[in-house]
Amino acid sequence: MKRHLGFTERDLDADERTELEQRARRLRGAILTMTSLAASGHPGGSFSSLETYLLLYAYARLDPLRPRWPERDRVVVSHGHTSPGVYAALADAGFFSLDDAVAHFRQAGSPFEGHVERTVPGVEWSTGNLGQGLSAGVGFALASRITEVGWHTFVAMSDGEQHKGQVAEARRLAAKEGLADLTAIVDLNGIQISGRTSDVMPVDVSADFAADGWGVVEVDGHDVGALYGAIAAAVADTSRPYAVIAHTVIGKGVSFMENDEEFHGRGLNAEEYERAMAELGLDPMLEWYQALRGGPSETVPVREVSTPYPLEVTAARTYEGAGSDNRSAWGAALADIGVANPGVPMAVLDCDLAASVKTGAFAEKRPGSFIQCGVGEHNAAVVAGALSASGVLTFWADFGVFGVDEVYNQHRLSDINEAPLKLALTHCGVDVGEDGKTHQCLDYVGAFRNFFGWSVIVPADPNQTDRAVRAMAEMDGRVAIAMGRSKLPVLLRDDGEPAFAGDYRFQYGRIDRVRDGTDGVVLVMGTPAAPAVEAADLVAEDGLSVTVMVVSAPLDLDDTAMAEAVRAPWILTVEDHGWRTGLFASVAEWMALNGECTALYAHGIEGYQSSGAAADLMRAVGLDADGIAAAIRTAAGA
Repeated sequence: MKRHLGFTERDLDADERTELEQRARRLRGAILTMTSLAASGHPGGSFSSLETYLLLYAYARLDPLRPRWPERDRVVVSHGHTSPGVYAALADAGFFSLDDAVAHFRQAGSPFEGHVERTVPGVEWSTGNLGQGLSAGVGFALASRITEVGWHTFVAMSDGEQHKGQVAEARRLAAKEGLADLTAIVDLNGIQISGRTSDVMPVDVSADFAADGWGVVEVDGHDVGALYGAIAAAVADTSRPYAVIAHTVIGKGVSFMENDEEFHGRGLNAEEYERAMAELGLDPMLEWYQALRGGPSETVPVREVSTPYPLEVTAARTYEGAGSDNRSAWGAALADIGVANPGVPMAVLDCDLAASVKTGAFAEKRPGSFIQCGVGEHNAAVVAGALSASGVLTFWADFGVFGVDEVYNQHRLSDINEAPLKLALTHCGVDVGEDGKTHQCLDYVGAFRNFFGWSVIVPADPNQTDRAVRAMAEMDGRVAIAMGRSKLPVLLRDDGEPAFAGDYRFQYGRIDRVRDGTDGVVLVMGTPAAPAVEAADLVAEDGLSVTVMVVSAPLDLDDTAMAEAVRAPWILTVEDHGWRTGLFASVAEWMALNGECTALYAHGIEGYQSSGAAADLMRAVGLDADGIAAAIRTAAGA
């Protein structure tokens, strides 16, 4: 079959249509075989989406021999449970062996998991949590524009997920940004797990896309000629993003499966399998594939290797006195990086908080790299993840409560997709002040503790923040920096010099000593650092000699410094964070894993606090100098 990559021809010829129809029939048999062999999976939606997958993987600009070819089109599958259809179409396009995918579907250790995973050659984004795919597609389309490579992004979607609010956020951002190289294909089969979509939650899919400024065309999703023509027309429209609404039938091609929600999520039993294969005019193959299943999969997973951009080194800023806050230092350092590296593709995302999260200076210097997402955090989180996975140095800034708590699942998916996103969280802890309980993010370390690939930085003052931001821009992987709201004093060593200025360079994981003592150790994280130092100086007047160490990487503690700390009679952890999941938890974990023991005391947040001035709230929870000094005296038994 001839291939004209990029949907550049307006129509398929008769021979192409006939061949695609025959291939679709054979692949339906492969879908039935793999789901019956695994005794699980989603054959119904795979059948209704199959023609979409066949066309996308056959005619998009892809190279099966180079699945991560930088200039390739991006194909995102939002309804990742239709993995049998995806794997069948990818194999048909030459990305791997169809026999391998069928034999090892949903088998432990196989790349062919129950929902599509990015490690499978040809798969761009791990999905399955519905409502995420269009946001990822928006991220890829934005990356195409920012990198100036010029690929087209296709997003295959289900109809059941169209109800989700994140999908609406993504539609609107795509229209606002004029992403004409983005095409969504919606499998409108009218069925979801609980029955008909019109009964579960009615949505006028076409009207929603049109209302948000997309071009819309409706088509028979099983007519390969009509479907190809609709996609080709969408690609040719350079004025706006386009949605192809493909009317399909769940279980298409097998009479007893058609329009039956039962086959949304189960494989066929032996008798059903024989009947279905007979209807398709195909020979049953379960026994043959069962024998193959006893061996290993031959498909080599694709591993993402993200290489941080070598950035032009910019001179660190030095702050003095108590005239700045960490969030302002973050914003200034970000702008410095943007100005000094005009050739580096960058993106900074904001959710209507630029004045508060201090991204305005960057937006002024590099407006083409600043993306205003509005009040749409779920979408922004996934857009940022996909951008970062596409060769764009990507930062997203938000309040802690929105950038952590509201988008926990989205950050989990960025972790699974190994997206090297840089996340800046401001207004963390009770230091958020007058906004009160609803805005007190007290788990900005604890939330990321549950993941496997996130690094967390909690700087102590503006100087350390400045240097941490410059360092995190060059760090690999997912990095979050968490800050409070208030202006902070510059942290001073006992000789009166700034602890984090001069020749200080931020090193992730290092614990910095700012006071020496012999009676005990205070490990402090973030905003309360200066009060902790002041507290150590206060108790020194009572004859207590206390070491103060600043912990800026609570999830990756410095082994050398910790080994020294546990030799003290006691350790007191101090944090503007829920003490059960923050710094205290990290120190207790380190002691347990390393077989070390000393008296350990927690001094952090016990529960949500009232609304009020940040200084008053910090005093109320004992995180001012007097409160920390009292906690030191208790730990010391004084």
